[in-house]
Amino acid sequence: MDQATLDHFRAKLEARREELQSLSAGAKDSRKPVELDQQSVGRLSRQDALQQQAMANAQEARRIGELRRIEAALARIEDGEYGYCAECGEEIAPKRLEIDLTATRCAPCAGKG
Repeated sequence: MDQATLDHFRAKLEARREELQSLSAGAKDSRKPVELDQQSVGRLSRQDALQQQAMANAQEARRIGELRRIEAALARIEDGEYGYCAECGEEIAPKRLEIDLTATRCAPCAGKG
């Protein structure tokens, strides 16, 4: 993979990382613990708040997972291993990387597992 292509993917990975970090910071309040005071919040409102908190926590877990995959992909770029299948060593098609910037396996190997 040539340097221009690597730079293209690095820029996309870094932009996605910044976007995820921004989303995470913006959703910080929705992940706060729900108050137990039933005088100010009724039982149904509290249940709704707990559900919203659980959904916010699940979204954050997905963001953290994606951030880890992005950091690993950026490390592979630095190591000269980005764009090569971890299983067979063949080059991963650039179209596949456009769809999933963090792909570690080529389409044939991904289809096996």
